[in-house]
Amino acid sequence: MKISGFTFVKNTVKYDYPVTASIRSLLPLVDEMIVNLGDSEDNTNELIGSLASDKLKFIHSVWDKNLREGGKVLAVETDKAMDAVSPDADWLFYIQADEVIHEKYLPVVREAMEKYKDDERVEGLLFHYLHFYGSYKYVGDGRKWYSKEIRVVKNNKGVRSYKDAQGFRINGRKLNVKLISAYIYHYGWVRNPLFMQEKFRDFGQHWTGEADHEKWQQQQIANRNEFDYSNIDSLTVFDGTHPEVMKERVAGENWNFNHDIKKKNFKNFKHRFLYWLQQGFGIRPFEYSNYKKI
Repeated sequence: MKISGFTFVKNTVKYDYPVTASIRSLLPLVDEMIVNLGDSEDNTNELIGSLASDKLKFIHSVWDKNLREGGKVLAVETDKAMDAVSPDADWLFYIQADEVIHEKYLPVVREAMEKYKDDERVEGLLFHYLHFYGSYKYVGDGRKWYSKEIRVVKNNKGVRSYKDAQGFRINGRKLNVKLISAYIYHYGWVRNPLFMQEKFRDFGQHWTGEADHEKWQQQQIANRNEFDYSNIDSLTVFDGTHPEVMKERVAGENWNFNHDIKKKNFKNFKHRFLYWLQQGFGIRPFEYSNYKKI
């Protein structure tokens, strides 16, 4: 069984992504790791190149500035990385630059890959998610966060990244997937508030047209210099362990964000009721799913 990992990166130093931890977390599992290096304005390429592994394979890309709306450019860059994997790979593991998999889940993933490798019904593997927010000690537990997503797919050329690269489709339809007992740790909303505000301000360009993005940037600059983490509906305290590759980064948290987890900030009764169902009964009715569980 051959496993290929793939990801894309751009300006990860500028926006303080945990990208080296992200890549390193996959290396023990994969036979090769494809990294699509974008046209960064910082030393992202040098940082990635400093990782000592003969499993790493690099391609280079220039992002299309015309693909500004709906996050389309992110899907295009994902597909470029996926297209560069070895043709004889059985499974492809996709990870984004702000995602990390805990080492304790690697045996679970490998076992599922071995179990379903020759099962033609299974086109991908579905993971649970933990979304860290504001600090490495909090996770979001409201309905604004997606609870599951596809991160492993069979090596099928019909598979394409979907919309803003959150999930995948095959020939335009949802993939048939198996949910496994493994989590992806998403750290996209944990960084120094100065870096977070810069990322929040700049990344609007990937979801808006040029005129709208300029207006967006002006609003963000006028409003604040630091990101305001207090505007969140619901958080809970994380009582687990972080991946080993994240230990140094977690220990280096150099800002203060403390949150009273008893305080909730739901925008309406519907959101409060859905949260109550989730917490009390473990169900998430009406949740959007970009996949079909089998």
